[in-house]
Amino acid sequence: MSLPLVRMASLDLLRGFVAVGRRMSITLAAQDLCLTQSAVSRQVQALEEALGVKLLHRGYRAITFTPEGERLFRVADSAVQQLQDVYGALSKTRERLPVTVTASIGVTALWLLPRLGRFQHQFPNIDLRVATNNKLLDLRTEGVDLAIRYGTASSMPAGAEHLFGESLAPVAHPSLGLQGFDTLDVIAEYVLLEFDDPSRPWLQWAAQLNALGLGAIKPKGILRFNQYDQVIQAAVAGQGVALGRLALVAPMLADKRLVALSAGRPQPSDYAYWLISADTTPREDVQEVANWIKAEARALASHA
Repeated sequence: MSLPLVRMASLDLLRGFVAVGRRMSITLAAQDLCLTQSAVSRQVQALEEALGVKLLHRGYRAITFTPEGERLFRVADSAVQQLQDVYGALSKTRERLPVTVTASIGVTALWLLPRLGRFQHQFPNIDLRVATNNKLLDLRTEGVDLAIRYGTASSMPAGAEHLFGESLAPVAHPSLGLQGFDTLDVIAEYVLLEFDDPSRPWLQWAAQLNALGLGAIKPKGILRFNQYDQVIQAAVAGQGVALGRLALVAPMLADKRLVALSAGRPQPSDYAYWLISADTTPREDVQEVANWIKAEARALASHA
């Protein structure tokens, strides 16, 4: 026969008993509950008095259940665990989850970061997390909401959205005083800043110079970098001439940290930048971030 609610012992007493039962130690249970040992001991004693039965045998260095205590613990532990699970789920729904965007090191440093000030002004209530990684991640496994990726249409998953294509042009700091970079004598006088990625030869100087019929020219020197943002930072520092990926260096061209030394040359037409979403129906704040990224891409194309 069930007891009326009014006659049940306090849930605080039951929680203390369950904590002791899980640890079989009053000391460890007190640590779990952030209480003193004496407070937890009093809770168990009060529960025993309320029930009129002994629940624990207290030895010198150990405690054990009485038959009544073991019976109560089996049921109480399960009930408390269910309450913990529900409390956790309900608390999680109140938390504001961050929106995680991943992109390569170069795209993050050169395209995404310069625009984040506008994002924060427009969406002050969205927590944005940027996960920089040159590797292709499993978005769901890694807990990533959106990815900006560079590649061909055929290499992208279903649902990937085209952001912008790519054009290249030599770029340099204005202090070098260059107006163009397509003659033998000029190229021979300057250091070339090279993106050291043989898997993408169209982003390297050899392919560009060969396309201009200038492949036999020996430049003053070559500095090689394994990250594209390092190439551009070296160009901004006046250390040489880089192949500018115009979509990525647009902010630096706009504020004159760099100047383009020729018109942009479109690169392999099937290579572009794409936006990938982990979910086909993302939550509202993820969709807002996706829409913002696409709007920034459209703005870039309109000024190209």
